[in-house]
Amino acid sequence: MLRPSTRSRLPRDERGFTLIELLIVMLIIGALAAIAIPMFLGQTAKAQDADAKSNARNLVAYLDSCYVPNEDFTKCATQADADAEDVDWGTNPGQVSVVDATKDSYEIKSVSEAKTDGSNHTFTVKRAIGSGMERSCTGDGGCKSGSW
Repeated sequence: MLRPSTRSRLPRDERGFTLIELLIVMLIIGALAAIAIPMFLGQTAKAQDADAKSNARNLVAYLDSCYVPNEDFTKCATQADADAEDVDWGTNPGQVSVVDATKDSYEIKSVSEAKTDGSNHTFTVKRAIGSGMERSCTGDGGCKSGSW
């Protein structure tokens, strides 16, 4: 049998959190979540746009290296011709493709998985031998004044 002093001490030592304390913690967690979730959603779109830009840059490198032995971009306009097996080739979101190719120029279009007003962001690279590269884009993410 427990002594009287031990019996009276147990309820005080085993107290838990009060309902008010739990509600305050839940309010703090809810406020932090309300701040963090919109920030996270914006980062997802930025990551998808960065992936599309990366795909376009990678295809530029493949086309330029294919041009060296062939001296004709029309011979580099398909995935097999450019030997770009690790590039996700196509016109769907998350893919990149050669839109136009001539003997001494090409145009690449990369489609992002991010959307603005229901349409996917696109990133385009145009290049001609003897001139610089022109980069244009549509959509909000990573596109400043129509350029990236």
